[in-house]
Amino acid sequence: MSIAFLADKSQSKITKDDLKDIAANLNITIQDGPDAEAYLLLLQSMEAVMQRIENSTDYIHPSLSPVSTAKPREYWLPRDRNEQNPLNAWRHRCELVASKPTSRLLQGRTIAIKDNISIGGLPTTLGTFTEILCRDGKLPISPIDASVVSRILEAGAIIKGSSNCENFCASPLSYSAATGPVHSPWLHGYTTGGSSSGSAALASANIVHRQTQTENKFGLTVDLAIGGDQAGSIRIPASFTGIYGLKPTHGLIPYTGAVGLAPMIDHLGPLAERLEDIALLLQVMAGYDGIDPRMTPESPLRNQVPDYPEQLSQFRSRPLADGEGLGTYFKIGLISESFDIPGLTTQVRDTVLQSSKKYFTQAGASVSEVSIPMHREGIVIWTAASRPSTSEWACQGKPGGFLTFPPPHIHTQWPPDQKMYEILTATNPALINIIFNAPFINQRFGPMTEAKAYRKVFELRAAYDRAFEEFDVLVTPCTPSVAMPHPKMCADTDGPASSIMDKVNVAVGVTTNTAPFNVTGHPAMSVPCGFGSVSERPDVKLPIGMQVIGKRWDEMSVFKAAAIFEEGRRLAGQ
Repeated sequence: MSIAFLADKSQSKITKDDLKDIAANLNITIQDGPDAEAYLLLLQSMEAVMQRIENSTDYIHPSLSPVSTAKPREYWLPRDRNEQNPLNAWRHRCELVASKPTSRLLQGRTIAIKDNISIGGLPTTLGTFTEILCRDGKLPISPIDASVVSRILEAGAIIKGSSNCENFCASPLSYSAATGPVHSPWLHGYTTGGSSSGSAALASANIVHRQTQTENKFGLTVDLAIGGDQAGSIRIPASFTGIYGLKPTHGLIPYTGAVGLAPMIDHLGPLAERLEDIALLLQVMAGYDGIDPRMTPESPLRNQVPDYPEQLSQFRSRPLADGEGLGTYFKIGLISESFDIPGLTTQVRDTVLQSSKKYFTQAGASVSEVSIPMHREGIVIWTAASRPSTSEWACQGKPGGFLTFPPPHIHTQWPPDQKMYEILTATNPALINIIFNAPFINQRFGPMTEAKAYRKVFELRAAYDRAFEEFDVLVTPCTPSVAMPHPKMCADTDGPASSIMDKVNVAVGVTTNTAPFNVTGHPAMSVPCGFGSVSERPDVKLPIGMQVIGKRWDEMSVFKAAAIFEEGRRLAGQ
C-alpha cells in the first residue's frame, strides 16, 4: 500500500512510547532502533494525513441538499406549542411541504419520519440523550435530506415531524427512548414495539380513535409513517399496533441519510393502516439513488420501479372465472418451525394459524405447512453476523471499507465513559451489551467466526429460497405475544426501577421470527390478523400480526397475499 507522504517529525506529538503501546495491544514487542524509528515515522505520517482531512471543510452531496420548501424550515418540541403528545410518539415537530413537488402521489398526505433519518433543518437524535450526541448541549442540525425524505417531499407529502424511536434503535420494544416510553394507543403503559415506536403509534392511533368514537385523546396523528428495520423494527411495532409494516427487499429503498446499525441488516420501509398506502409509499421511496452501497445491480432505477399501487389494484379487480377466488392458484406456506419458537403464546400461535388457514382458503388460496429446519438457527445466524458490526456502525459511527455517505452531523460519543454507561444501563442495557460484545467477540473468537456467520447467511437464504420453489409466500407469527407492559423505568415510592434483567427479559425472543429475514434480505410484512388480550386487562383488545414473506425483489406477491387475506376476511364477514 502506498504512502501519501512522510511527515515532518517536529509537527507530531506521537512518541516511541505510543508506538510501543499500540504494538503491545497487538501482542508485539518493538525494541529501540531503526525498526522503531521507521514505524514511528510512518505513524506520524498517518497522523498528518488524518489531521489534514479533519481540518478540511466537509462535503454535502448535491443529491442530499434539502428540498426547497414552501416555508422556511423550522422545528419545535411538541410542548413548545402546547401540542398534545400523550403517547410520547413525537420527538420534534415541523411542517414541511415542497415548494415545487414533482408529483402528486402523496399530495396532502401527512407523514412522520423515524428519528434516525435525516430531515434537513431538524436534529436527528437516534432516540438517545443529548449528552451522548454532543458535548456542548446543542443538538446538531441535519444539513441534508435523506434520499427517502427528498422523495417523500417531492411527491407532495406534508412531513409533520420526527417520530420517537428507541435508544440508538437498539430495542424491539418501546421503553428506551431518552424522552421516556412510547405508549400504545390501544393501552397506555403498554409497548408499541420498537424501534420504530413513535411511527407505529402515530399511524395506528387513528384506528383506535375511530373504534372508540371518543374525542381525540392522542393529539396530532398522521396518515403514514416511515420506519427503519434491522431485526423487525418496522414489523414488530406494526404487529403490536394493528397496522401494516413492510421491510422491503434489502437494497430496494436507499438507506442514504439514515443512521444504521449494520449495512447487512439496514432497511427503511413504510407503516400505514391501509395496504394500498404501503404500496404507494414503496413506489415513492424505492429505486437506486447512486449513493447507497447497500443497493446492488438488482436494485431498480427510479424509472423502473414497479407501479405497486396500480398492480395491486389490477390484482384486486381482475375478472374471475366461475368458481375462482382472488387467491386461486396462490400457494401459502406456513413455516412450521416458526409456530414452535420459545415464548410463543398460545393465543398468538392459534390466531395466526387459524386466521391464515381460514381466510386465505376462503379466498381460494391453498395453505399448507412447510418445514424449514434452519429457521430455528436464523436468530443465531443474525446475531453472530451482525453484532460486531453493530458496535462499530451504531455506537462508534465507523464507516465500512466501501464508499458510503454517513450523515455528516452525527458524532456519537466514543469511547464510552462511566456516565454514558450509567445512562444507558438505566434506559437501554441492550446497547451496553452490544458495546461489550464487540471486544469480547474479537478477543475470544476473532473475525473468522463472524466471517463464517456471513457464509451461514447464504445457507439460510438458500433454505428459504428452496421453499419458494413450491410456495408464493411464506407465513409466520410476527411477534410471539401481544403487547406487554413497559418495565418500570424510574424508582418511586412503590419501589426501585426495573433491573437490567427485567428490561432484557421482556425483549428476549421478540425478534426470533423477524430477524432472519434482515440478513437474508427477503421482503417481509406484518399483516393485521386478529386480536388477543392480557390477563391484567381482559377488556382491552390488543392486535396480533401475521408475517408474510416473499421472494427477494417480489414485493408484489407479498401485497397479493395480504389482499387475498383481506378478501377472505371480507367473504367471512369479518
